[in-house]
Amino acid sequence: MNDRERYLATMRYQQRDRCPIWDFGFWEETLVRWHAQGLPDEVTDNGKASDFFGMDHFDWGCGVSNDLLPEFESKVIREDDQYRWVRRGDGVVEKWHKHSTTIPEPEEFLLTGRDSWPEFKKRLDPADPRRIPPGFAVDVARHRDATRTYPFSIGAGSLYGTLRNWIGVQQLSLLLYDDRALVEEMVETRADCIVEPLSKALEIARRQGVTFDYATMWEDICFNRGPLIGPQMFREICGRHYRRITDLVAKYGCRIVQLDCDGRIDDLIPTWLDNGVNCMFPVEIGDWADPVAMRRRWGKGMLMRGGFDKHILARGPEAIRAEVRRLTPLVEEGAFIPHCDHRVPADVSLANYIFYVEEAKRVWGKGLPNLRPMGKLMPA
Repeated sequence: MNDRERYLATMRYQQRDRCPIWDFGFWEETLVRWHAQGLPDEVTDNGKASDFFGMDHFDWGCGVSNDLLPEFESKVIREDDQYRWVRRGDGVVEKWHKHSTTIPEPEEFLLTGRDSWPEFKKRLDPADPRRIPPGFAVDVARHRDATRTYPFSIGAGSLYGTLRNWIGVQQLSLLLYDDRALVEEMVETRADCIVEPLSKALEIARRQGVTFDYATMWEDICFNRGPLIGPQMFREICGRHYRRITDLVAKYGCRIVQLDCDGRIDDLIPTWLDNGVNCMFPVEIGDWADPVAMRRRWGKGMLMRGGFDKHILARGPEAIRAEVRRLTPLVEEGAFIPHCDHRVPADVSLANYIFYVEEAKRVWGKGLPNLRPMGKLMPA
């Protein structure tokens, strides 16, 4: 089987030769640390690392613009000896530490409420011709069904997570109660800006002989205690707009919609499943659940990618072997592609990660000769 056939068979509970061998990716500091442990210096990003470790080919995709057009001007607002404040294209000012690698901290937002919304809304015209990239038809034609050997996806945007970015968690949470009508208008505008260009892109792809194997969405609106919005409110405000998107891609033969949301997602899963969002990613592990428990609770209608606790990788071979073994019955059942539940952190040694990959290939990959080989380490 090729990578595409294997992916589709896995997600459809069909017979296959083995499980896909994938991973989420690696933090930059992880690869830097591994260079001192034998990883070749030229392996500097996720794509090169995936090739080095002999992963199957995956996450090929394309998309159209459903965000702000034009974006706001990105520029440095101010700086001092320790920090630099930079305005992003979505209007948010982030505080960057000059001397350490940390996640930047958002401090200022151009979108604050009803008064500032018109400036954003005019940048969300779904009919803007720039939403379809120049040469889209030529680019997508390179991935025709007749010759493609890898799964191919199309981006389908974000309804609530992007708004959270633009306005901030606190202000958006307050607006749900102070001006819910505005939040509903924002979500509908986001959906309109996804559906219209996506519809055009899907039609172009159909004419080029391309059927997308899955669509991807992103939210990241949950933390370790639950979502940033009440489940019932989320269903009422967002549910029907997810259905608009999933019905659209299904019309063009794409019936897998993968949604990226970290944290404890349990309370939002019913809204997603009821509205056609059927693949959860990266199934982050915490004290709330794991993929085995989630399959028992939600059944075979929920597909999954991820679900291997990244913290186990730092504990050594025995812990890794035990977790691979524990997840194997679910892997064999299907519709579950196991990999780390987020990027591999820097506290994981290269030796431990290599052991994990080799064990995954041996057990989930059945040691078959069609597994891709690992690259050669540099001398210590």
